[in-house]
Amino acid sequence: MQRYFIHTDITTNEFTLPTEVFHHAIKVMRNQVGAQLELVGPDQLVKVVELTAIEPEQAQAKLVETLTAKPELPVQVQIICGISKGDKTEKIVQKGTELGAAQFIFYNGARSVAQWNTKKAVKKVDRLQKIAQGAAEQSHRVVVPEVLYCQSLDEVLTAIETADYRTVAYEESAKQGETSQLAQIVQKIKAQLQAKPQAPCRLAAFFGPEGGFTPAEVQTLQAQQVVASGLGPRIMRAETAPLYLLAALSFGLELA
Repeated sequence: MQRYFIHTDITTNEFTLPTEVFHHAIKVMRNQVGAQLELVGPDQLVKVVELTAIEPEQAQAKLVETLTAKPELPVQVQIICGISKGDKTEKIVQKGTELGAAQFIFYNGARSVAQWNTKKAVKKVDRLQKIAQGAAEQSHRVVVPEVLYCQSLDEVLTAIETADYRTVAYEESAKQGETSQLAQIVQKIKAQLQAKPQAPCRLAAFFGPEGGFTPAEVQTLQAQQVVASGLGPRIMRAETAPLYLLAALSFGLELA
């Protein structure tokens, strides 16, 4: 069943299909009367609706049922990446959304081959936000991750002030055989979720661009209580490491 995010909650049993859904559901996907869709509003509830009438420029629908499934990761993960070249940022957002990330922050790293200025960043973020929404709909999430741009590492550190846990995937840690930090973070998150199941829990995770982090960047992060973690014995590409972390968190918090 197709899922769409809408800007306002559905509060009546019969209603006009939101404009942002009409074009894709009717014009593109050619749904007919009787077809059912899933709509998710700001309340994060999934409303199963059925099309009852279709006109040239609008469609009518009725509420069938409300679903309360919770597909979100139990921890809100901020994926923070130095900007990489090509379409790597798009891959990170698309696949990272499918794996449960809550937010993506991109910044100009010291070793970033590609650099965004403020004007370019506006267009990039707009496109990435659309990719995040499409991936959230495809993976049947109830939240669309936010995409942000920061000009510097210092600006990023301000944006993650509320994070409960902070880690940086550092290549040198992996080379030195560090294997315990990520496991410890998962265990701490588990304990916090058990003690305070209703309270939000946030993890900020830093990843470098193709060239990785400079020693100075790592020192800056560690001075702000960002723990360096190895992600296993293999060195991953810039677009792979964030996905590994999200998959590991899903296994450790949802499946193990």
